[in-house]
Amino acid sequence: MFKIIGVIAGFFTGGFLGAIFGFLIGSFIDRSLMYGIGGVNPLSRAHRESVFLSTAFLLMGKIAKADGRVSEEEIAHVENLFQKLGMGPDHRQQAITLFKKGVEPDFEIKPVLDQFMAACGHTSSLRQMLLVYLIVMAFADGQLDPAEEAILRQVAQRLGYSDESFRQIMAMVINQTHFAGSQAASNTSLEDAYKALGVSKDSTDQEIKRAYRKLMSQYHPDKLMGQGLPEDMIKLATAQAQEVQTAYNLIKNVRNLH
Repeated sequence: MFKIIGVIAGFFTGGFLGAIFGFLIGSFIDRSLMYGIGGVNPLSRAHRESVFLSTAFLLMGKIAKADGRVSEEEIAHVENLFQKLGMGPDHRQQAITLFKKGVEPDFEIKPVLDQFMAACGHTSSLRQMLLVYLIVMAFADGQLDPAEEAILRQVAQRLGYSDESFRQIMAMVINQTHFAGSQAASNTSLEDAYKALGVSKDSTDQEIKRAYRKLMSQYHPDKLMGQGLPEDMIKLATAQAQEVQTAYNLIKNVRNLH
């Protein structure tokens, strides 16, 4: 309703350009009244959630079978993901079906990634979160098979990441996962903490703080909710942020950062 009023009022006050401006303002008011200030159409959110989860489990199946067999560690990782998502029996069965479909030899990645990019490609957080989960999946058995890495590179390229960006993200994720829960201030865990933040022991205090703030902003629940991400994704992002926080706390204590 308000978009129509905006077009009419804008036209009489500013002509054609005024009508366009009035349409934009009216659309914003209509959307705010329907979904709240800054709100997102729940149908769009539901669609993105569905596409994200289906893409994730299909590609997890593909990666798990890339080396010729699905290991117990990879199955355990998927089970753990079910728990984190709080999936009910129906959704759990759907996820298992998707995972098994991804395992099939004739499963093709390209159509799935094309669908993902159409629905979620405009949201950088969703693209990176998908890549993060798939990297964790690939390392679930403690090693990265060349066939698994080839799939990850293919996915990263379709998501718009350069080879250098892919390597950097993979290094951070691997060390965040390895570092998670570690409390010992050993040389090894400290080195892992630096890598988890994407920095090194030679980085300045300011560089470390900037890297930490960037990662925490990326995984911040309020920011993700503001982007209209589904609640399940926010839970997983929060867990990732906790690993980053643990790594930063170790570095902060060693360097006496304030």
